[in-house]
Amino acid sequence: MSEIEYIPNAFRSGFELDDLEWTSWNEPGRANVEHHVLWAPDESKNEDSVGLLLRFPPGAHGDFHEHLGYELMLVLDGVLDHSDGMSYVKGDLVVEGPGTEHQMSSRTGCTVLAIRTRPASARTPQKDIRPVGVTAAP
Repeated sequence: MSEIEYIPNAFRSGFELDDLEWTSWNEPGRANVEHHVLWAPDESKNEDSVGLLLRFPPGAHGDFHEHLGYELMLVLDGVLDHSDGMSYVKGDLVVEGPGTEHQMSSRTGCTVLAIRTRPASARTPQKDIRPVGVTAAP
């Protein structure tokens, strides 16, 4: 039997999603990001993908990393700031391909659905990136 996780009325809830179990994502380079795992990699099933809900309180940021596969990000609320200078708002869908590098942050706070087909690997930026906490006009 397949496992099914059901989140009723997610779009109508305004993405408070307080009934979910949120966990701090504590890794070098991350600050204050919380996540709720929808599914995780499972080596026994040869599964590399991961599905997460991410919550960025104001000022939170992820690490700078490179994607080894595709990443899809759907902004559910707030503003998600990308290190390349773009800012994405509620309803924006961002797909990044293998080899792309970025750091995500949110000056205002946001909730994001993130799906990765393969893991990401921490990197050091080789060029100037937008500082964390600076939002561009969407």
